[in-house]
Amino acid sequence: MGNGTARPDSVTDERLVYLDELRESSVVNMYGAGEYVEREFGVDRTEAKEVVTYWMETFGNEDR
Repeated sequence: MGNGTARPDSVTDERLVYLDELRESSVVNMYGAGEYVEREFGVDRTEAKEVVTYWMETFGNEDR
């Protein structure tokens, strides 16, 4: 992958799209997005943080 950030198993395309859409909705500051991921996907805080962190680190990269 060209961005240098390894994609964890917990990060799915569905979750990345969800975060993109959440950002566009302006419902929440993305630093608080972990709680939304927890609720939407039924994951614990650690996994949600992993997903959001990856999303933030790769935001704008086409090959994420």
